[in-house]
Amino acid sequence: MNADGGTQEQWARTAMFTASEVEAQTGVAAATLRQWERRYGFPRPIRNTSGYRLYSPQDIRDIGIMQGHQRLGVSARLAAELTLRGVSADSSGPPPARQQLPPPAQPPSPIRSGVQSAELAHALARALIAADYAQAGDVLAEAHARLPVEDVMTHVMSPSLVEIGALWARGEITIAHERGASHYLRSRLSALMEVAGVEENREGGWGPLVVAACAPGEQHELGLMMLTLALRRRGVRVAYLGANVPLGDLTTFAHEREAQALLLAVNGDWALQDWATGEWIDGRWVPDKSATATDATAGGLAAISRQPILQRLGLPVFLGGALMNVRPELAAELGGLYAGPDAPTAATMISSALGHRSGIARLEVSPSQSEPHDSEPQGEDL
Repeated sequence: MNADGGTQEQWARTAMFTASEVEAQTGVAAATLRQWERRYGFPRPIRNTSGYRLYSPQDIRDIGIMQGHQRLGVSARLAAELTLRGVSADSSGPPPARQQLPPPAQPPSPIRSGVQSAELAHALARALIAADYAQAGDVLAEAHARLPVEDVMTHVMSPSLVEIGALWARGEITIAHERGASHYLRSRLSALMEVAGVEENREGGWGPLVVAACAPGEQHELGLMMLTLALRRRGVRVAYLGANVPLGDLTTFAHEREAQALLLAVNGDWALQDWATGEWIDGRWVPDKSATATDATAGGLAAISRQPILQRLGLPVFLGGALMNVRPELAAELGGLYAGPDAPTAATMISSALGHRSGIARLEVSPSQSEPHDSEPQGEDL
């Protein structure tokens, strides 16, 4: 049982990755995955409502095990058999005696037709309010089977949080309900971020590195986690630091890692109160002891010497979050760049601004195209 109340097995077997995503993460071509499936009964993706294969984190882990066997010179057929029997490539001694392979996993029951993302979001909110994390896991599993990962974030998870926040604001639930829901979704996003956290992009080169953190005083990190996931899925490397990171420490860390940019989440005015100012000079952070970023003007922004605070960090800074969405002009006043209103839009903007070619493409499937059971999409819907 996880701390979030769900089971690790439930998450590991949730189908959520397209064949192209699996190819990007493992290096195994989509055509090879289909060949393995036909010949050896492995891996075992499910089909979504459009007929396309979706793979789970467990599938990705097992593909890695099979690759390990093959690197040791084991044939593909025996490697698949050993993988299905749970034998890892680093197990000592000879392979165990042949035994009957487990039966193929039963396909999940068909997803109800007509279920829209808004209904899934409401169902998720109700499950989280009731602290029924098993039901919440079932709702998210259904969402992942119907929708691309980023649509699950923006059209299911985010609206459920908005609904829960509104109920808390009206006094219909307690802060404990809201914290429980946030903790559960944080754990789910964290697991997805880990799976997507590859170091190399699909062309084999190094993608740009972005350091992501919540601004000083900012504790709300779920939106930043969603954006981090969206960036990683595009091959952008992201060092995620979490909530309430002092500006000087963030800048020092980013320069030490030779990052190409910073990403800051700012959800409310409270996150503008503790921006102790300074500047990156000659390889170190030099603080201003006499000023803070909110000293002094009618608009609440600082009268900072020389240039806006974010232009003094030695790196481009992208700004996102609820406050930026309401007041996008604030980004330029602070010396940063407004990322965009949601995770997919912001990820595309940041990736483009850094000159990074995304490995994820949008695919439009028309009725005249081949039957999906006989072919795979060459990209993915975001």
